[in-house]
Amino acid sequence: MLPGDASTRQEPGQSPRRPDLGGRSTVFGARGAVACEHPTAALAGIKALDDGGNAADACVAMAAAMAVLAPMATGMGGDAFLLFHEAGTGRVLGADGSGRAPRSMTIEKLRDRGVTEMPERGALTVTVPGAVRLWEAAAERLGRLPLSRLLEPAREAAESGYPVSEVVARYWEAAEDLLREDEAAARTFLPEGWAPRAGEVFRQPDLARTLAAVAEEGADAFYEGEVGRSIARSVRGAGGYLGEEDLAAHETLWVEPIHTDYRGVRVYEMPPPGQGIAALQMLNVLEGFDLAALAPLSAERIHLEVEAKKLAFRDLGEKIGDPRFVEVPTDELLSKGYAASLRESISPDRAGDAATAPALGDDTTYLCAVDERGNGCSFINSLYMGFGSGVVAGGTGVCLQNRGNSFRLDADHPNALAPGKRPLHTIIPGLAARDGSLWAVFGVMGGPMQPQGHAQLLVNLADHGMGPQEAVDWPRHFHGGGRVLAAGRATSPQEAADDPPGATSEMLLVEGRVPEREIEKLRAMGHDVAVGSPYVVPVGGAQVIRVHENGLRACGSDPRKDGCALAQL
Repeated sequence: MLPGDASTRQEPGQSPRRPDLGGRSTVFGARGAVACEHPTAALAGIKALDDGGNAADACVAMAAAMAVLAPMATGMGGDAFLLFHEAGTGRVLGADGSGRAPRSMTIEKLRDRGVTEMPERGALTVTVPGAVRLWEAAAERLGRLPLSRLLEPAREAAESGYPVSEVVARYWEAAEDLLREDEAAARTFLPEGWAPRAGEVFRQPDLARTLAAVAEEGADAFYEGEVGRSIARSVRGAGGYLGEEDLAAHETLWVEPIHTDYRGVRVYEMPPPGQGIAALQMLNVLEGFDLAALAPLSAERIHLEVEAKKLAFRDLGEKIGDPRFVEVPTDELLSKGYAASLRESISPDRAGDAATAPALGDDTTYLCAVDERGNGCSFINSLYMGFGSGVVAGGTGVCLQNRGNSFRLDADHPNALAPGKRPLHTIIPGLAARDGSLWAVFGVMGGPMQPQGHAQLLVNLADHGMGPQEAVDWPRHFHGGGRVLAAGRATSPQEAADDPPGATSEMLLVEGRVPEREIEKLRAMGHDVAVGSPYVVPVGGAQVIRVHENGLRACGSDPRKDGCALAQL
């Protein structure tokens, strides 16, 4: 048995462990490894490694491919972040590829138009898309291959076409009504009048030309060329404020990641305005409890994780914004002393009050890679909600994100809208190291599930000694708004769109593999529990690559998604 892998011994509250009874197995490799939510994109990552690229190259290639293969979740019109572990130095770098609000957009202008809160969709929600500039910056600063080479699999898939995968097809179908509201969106993504079904071949010639232009001319072709002009025209034409000058001024920010230590592992997240700080706060609070002594599927474990989430999300909703505009008390929020004070408010057997948290988007793609040299890259790319704003820039194939939806129109709030400001950001890549060596790259997709998923995944790995695939597959839970929790029995976003009977503003969704006796304990503690099917949408999709002390790469990919993990021998 490898270090960190769980035994097959059963404990109370556990479900049967795989692969003994079927299902996915952990993928092992001695050199490079990738994990991604689509097999074709994973192959693009492995090909980059085979061609002499490193972990950053593999992630850029996969992210570009996913922009084609899962256009509702991610794309050139969205944002991206990465964490990169340098094997030679042990240093962890962070790249912030988030875009800012248009310079001409203000709270006063929106109020004059009768807008009292940020809309969910449409041109007013469009912020500068940061992904393409980050792809280029990552390739140039961290990678070993030219950007043109990394974009080729994506361009080829867009031009020649690809069969739509099953999970992607369900998400696509759920967005048909939104896409019909924008002529360019309908023409691009509903060519026959409806979403392509699973197995149908879909082509994106406009997007292929956009990818080819960036491959040939670099990111400037996107931000300053005809593509950028089309983006600005389309947004302005639909009533938004994004201008050519906003696009031309965009740059990737290289930042110092934030971190905390948990069970001997240093866990890294992106700094505010991302919500990674909430994941670290949760871990700091949970560190004070002996979770290893609790059964992995016990009500007691779930209760403690939910209570830690409530406390962290209270701070997330009240204190986090763009640090270039507001003072964010990051050091205080991450201090062990502050965590201890929060921990004192948690009852071991009674649910506490839930803080009202902002509704956050839930569509993203996460992917990761480790190369032969031991570098690790954790990468995330997103349109925020499914098909983002619903606005497509004519002739480009680029669907634009609705990241601005998370802004508040209260000037005194840390996340208040302001010209050139970055909004509170949901997408968070995760990375962990031990004694300066890479321990894991990991991430969990799904809006407000992401900090919760990071904490649950790390507890599985660090406290319960699970292997990567088991940790990813393990039943998860999600605490959040009742509308999202309509997916208690949902298998698609459409099914998650309506409130379940008796839905409250805050509910706890557990997957159906949690034993009934543990569910009854949670209800007795005061949790409003919704029980889902064995695998449900709101708990997100995870990918993880563990690096063992002997150098072996062990990889897990979520069965809740279409993807897989691949490794070089």
